[in-house]
Amino acid sequence: MKTVLITGAAGDVGTHLRRELAGRYKLRLSDKRPLKPAKGERFMRADISKMADALKITKGVDAIVHLGGYSVEGPWPAILQANIIGCYHVFEAARQNGVKRIVFPTSNHAVGFYRRDQVIDDRVYPKPDSRYGVSKVFGEALGSLYADKYGMEFLMIRIGNVNPAPIDKRRLSIWLSPHDLAQLVSIGIEQPEIRFEIVYGISGNTRSWYNNSNAVRLGYRPHDDSEVYADEVLAREKPGDPRAELYQGGTFVHLEDLPIPAAAKAKPRKK
Repeated sequence: MKTVLITGAAGDVGTHLRRELAGRYKLRLSDKRPLKPAKGERFMRADISKMADALKITKGVDAIVHLGGYSVEGPWPAILQANIIGCYHVFEAARQNGVKRIVFPTSNHAVGFYRRDQVIDDRVYPKPDSRYGVSKVFGEALGSLYADKYGMEFLMIRIGNVNPAPIDKRRLSIWLSPHDLAQLVSIGIEQPEIRFEIVYGISGNTRSWYNNSNAVRLGYRPHDDSEVYADEVLAREKPGDPRAELYQGGTFVHLEDLPIPAAAKAKPRKK
């Protein structure tokens, strides 16, 4: 049975993943916060902003699921320490310890400034919508470097939103059930053909903005679809900021920075 390290294991996504992967792997859990391990798990407290801690937790594992870091938009010093320096430490420690396979749950916010009327695939140029999104683009680029330069193997999962059920209209398009998350992570651990791949971390949502054919190529067969929750979600949805609803990431720019529609530029006819 493979030993798999999950960093950031005390977070919401890590908690879902632990439950779904129980019994499939020997789970080594790591986080800055204390965590009580279940049967078949081992906990090692660590701060990945410290290289010594990253080297300690990555030693002797077969694969890494790197969830650790600052999980939302925040001040630059926090993003820098957790998501830039911490990510480098985990990847570099893995290299030094001979760990080849890393599953990196990146984020939909790495491409969050694509519009909702676009369908995008894994080959699009990054368009981050936040400092957090920028940090995930960094992680994708760093993984690409380590794959090409050192022969390591990475599955980058641009996660939408992991929850037992979608909680709003936007998440009807980007929802990822815990069961489908575990399927993608298992592909990242087990699929022999991976060198460096980007997929979207979504279930088989009818309203998806993503062409996830690369995940399907790797064997992904999502079990769930957010559409079964759509009536309930839409019934309680309140009107939001129309600027935010332009973009897949749910963020917005100032109205004065938006392109002026051609119709608005036309000069009125003289009567």
